[in-house]
Amino acid sequence: QVQLVESGGGLVQPGGSLRLSCAASGFTLANHAIGWFRLAPGKEREGVGCISSAETTYYDDSVEGRFTISRDNGENVGYLQMNSLQPEDTAVYFCATPESPLCKGDFGFWGQGTQVIVSS
Repeated sequence: QVQLVESGGGLVQPGGSLRLSCAASGFTLANHAIGWFRLAPGKEREGVGCISSAETTYYDDSVEGRFTISRDNGENVGYLQMNSLQPEDTAVYFCATPESPLCKGDFGFWGQGTQVIVSS
C-alpha cells in the first residue's frame, strides 16, 4: 500500500520539543522531496519547510532556526525536529511529497497528519 504516515505529535509545554516522523511505504521516498505543512484552527494551511532528495532544506520564516527537517533514505523516513515550540505552533502537521526530487511543483501525495498542541 502506497502511503505516508506521520507520527510523533502530542501535547508539549511552551519551550519544549517534538520530533515528527513521516514514514513512507510502497514507494521510494528518496526519489522525492518531502514537504512539511501545518493547519491551525481558523487559519489556512501553510508550508513549514521542505527537504529535497539531495537534502537541501528550506524553511518558512516563522520556524527558521527552531525547526530542522531531515531524512533517512535508508529507512524511507523524513523528520521534522521542532524546538522552542510556542502556542502558535499548535496545528495538525502533514508531510507531503511531489513527483519531483526538488522542493517545487505540486505536493500531490499527503499523509493523514499528526496533531501538535503547545500549551501549559
